[in-house]
Amino acid sequence: MGQFAKGQGLRRKEDDRLIIGKGRFTDDFSEPDQVHAVFVRSPYAHADILSIDVSAAKAAPGVVAVLTGADVDGKLGLIPCIAGVEGTDGPVKVPPRRVLTIDRVRHVGEPVAVVFATSVNLARDAADLVVVDYAPLPVIADTKGAISADAPVIWDMVPGNVAVAWEFGDRAACDAAFAKAARTVDVELVNNRLVVAAMEPRNARASYDAEQDRLTLHVPTQGVHIHRMLAAMVFMLPPEKLRVLTTDVGGSFGMKSFVYPEPVMVGYAARLLRRPVKWQADRSESFLSDNQGRDHVTHGELALDADGNFTAFRMTNVAAMGAYLSAFGPGVPTMAAAGLQVGCYKIPVMHLQTKCVFTNTTPVDAYRGAGRPEAAYVIERLVDIAARALNRSPIDLRRQNLIPKDQIPYATAGGITYDSGDFVGVLDRALVRADVAGFAARKAKSQAAGRRRGLGVCYYVEKAAGIGNETAGVSVGANGKVRVVVGNHTSGQGQETVFAQVAADRLGVTYDQVEVVQGDTDWLPTGGLSAGSGSLMVTGPAIDMASDKVLDEARDLAADALEAAKADITYSDGVFKIVGTDRVIGLFDVAARAPDKTISAQSMFQLGPPSYPNGCHVCEVELDPDTGVVQVLRHTVVDDFGLLINPMIVEGQIHGGTVQGLGQAMGEHVVYDEEGQLITGSFMDYWMPRADNMPTFAVDTHNSLSTTNPMGVKGCGEAGATGAPPAFVNAVVDALSDLGVSHIDMPVTALKVWTLLQTLRKKAA
Repeated sequence: MGQFAKGQGLRRKEDDRLIIGKGRFTDDFSEPDQVHAVFVRSPYAHADILSIDVSAAKAAPGVVAVLTGADVDGKLGLIPCIAGVEGTDGPVKVPPRRVLTIDRVRHVGEPVAVVFATSVNLARDAADLVVVDYAPLPVIADTKGAISADAPVIWDMVPGNVAVAWEFGDRAACDAAFAKAARTVDVELVNNRLVVAAMEPRNARASYDAEQDRLTLHVPTQGVHIHRMLAAMVFMLPPEKLRVLTTDVGGSFGMKSFVYPEPVMVGYAARLLRRPVKWQADRSESFLSDNQGRDHVTHGELALDADGNFTAFRMTNVAAMGAYLSAFGPGVPTMAAAGLQVGCYKIPVMHLQTKCVFTNTTPVDAYRGAGRPEAAYVIERLVDIAARALNRSPIDLRRQNLIPKDQIPYATAGGITYDSGDFVGVLDRALVRADVAGFAARKAKSQAAGRRRGLGVCYYVEKAAGIGNETAGVSVGANGKVRVVVGNHTSGQGQETVFAQVAADRLGVTYDQVEVVQGDTDWLPTGGLSAGSGSLMVTGPAIDMASDKVLDEARDLAADALEAAKADITYSDGVFKIVGTDRVIGLFDVAARAPDKTISAQSMFQLGPPSYPNGCHVCEVELDPDTGVVQVLRHTVVDDFGLLINPMIVEGQIHGGTVQGLGQAMGEHVVYDEEGQLITGSFMDYWMPRADNMPTFAVDTHNSLSTTNPMGVKGCGEAGATGAPPAFVNAVVDALSDLGVSHIDMPVTALKVWTLLQTLRKKAA
């Protein structure tokens, strides 16, 4: 074993570099003779383009070129949607999404032209000179309103604005279960739209090598190989003619997984102009053009028998796609979480219906959790509503219906098999850590002070899988260093640290001897994506496999150096030894005997079934009736993440995910007006969670090893964002339940709570 290996809570390798400003982000790089791109964006949510006059812009100082959609039509492909969702009405309908639109705009911020100039300020000045003549059209920005009979049609090829109508589960059995249920409950809820708001806005740099006829695109991604595959489709290039680079990434949460129009235009211009081209979005552009998250209107129903056992679940859902289908867009509210809506409960039948609809808004795609938070939210709200309808404790009703440990593996009504877990054990541990037994006394104390205190519980289950495969390369050098190359890419998760720990453990070297690198399509033949909380599940085994190949080759060299048979050579803690003797040679000394002083190998690991992280959130809030302000006083999380490689990084991921989940529940909300104008277009109007909104989190684990991957790990990155929103909303409703409140939609703002209380007071009067 290495000096530092799996299970150690080591400080992140990358933090020292990032904290002192030594990070290397895309915008930190410049090249001689580069030009800057600035995009002209539509001020209308829906309009025909009658004409575009770029003559004044072309004549402006410093301008090198001005391009419109007509200039690149036929020279660039369409932005791809690769989510092949099959619906009851046929396959998903994918309208064409051009890099620059030609005849019609369909959301505010859609790019219609781009200016290239010798400085960014000159490009901005020239962009203001581009004159576009628009003829406004009717707008639909409301999610549920998009399927109303009188809604304007956004795409002629998509009547009714429904990209796909998708169903899952057993409708007949579910309807029958509801028909004979002793009790049913339902809820209509909104899963509010979110801006991703990563610290680093999107950007891109590109250069072109005419001799090799090869384009290099430097862009923040979650995996350079997947990005190259998608981008090559738009560039209409063989993948080998496109090199994609990613250095440090300042947050992504799914949003930087996809191909956008702007990097494509930067790359096209680099080839056209034979000059390096750079683009950096400002925050206003990001609000308008980055893929956004969530935006569902959901009706959920739960059936129970006379003893309070759950007998069936069904759901109808309208999910906004925005004006275009992004890469995975229609897959998020459909396939990404299919079956998880029954949670960890013994619900024998289920049925889901989802309509993915077009609206005149920014496209929507995967955001931290990508469908799984939405699934947890509806079932966990229903469980609380059912408990209050039955005059039961929400905790006891959960415990009664959770799948017991002795029934795992358990095949759910959603076609999922939970391979490991102790759901009741996790719940009980969370209740103790949260001191639920002392809640009544704390509630009485709040009441004495004129405040309302509430307790909310959520039991979530996640699906961690990523894209299912990953390639890793491991090199051991005579210089005493190990180099690990992976195909996916970190955007803050701590992968440089965790992957180094995996390699150190397998190779028997110290953690400090391992360097992890990523972000260049030239380094590996293939690679995956840091997504779906699955990076470690696929990358860890790939590193192990490549390390084993390295050690096997090194054992051959060691046997030769020690003049012994390979079968007589053992290896431990960086040293090869002849069995029964004191004759040894170190791993790095063996590497020095290799032809190029390095021993290297690559391996690809193909993941089987997903893992199913799960856990319990207990949220305690206090509400001020005079102001409507809700304060989170305590938030406790107990998770099952299987084997923990670095417990400290896991805890950090839980903190971050929980804050994002509470951010959605407490205040984050994208608002469009009836004309499709973005009302919450800056941090002046869009609420973001801050440190003083949050308590100190109590985090613990009650782990069971996953059986679906060789390492026994379960993903942790999105779990906090899945469990926190329903726990918070359940807590707020608990604080108001004696007033007859059974539901309140996210975000639970002070104004919303205050208005609700004023309405209730007037009714009572």
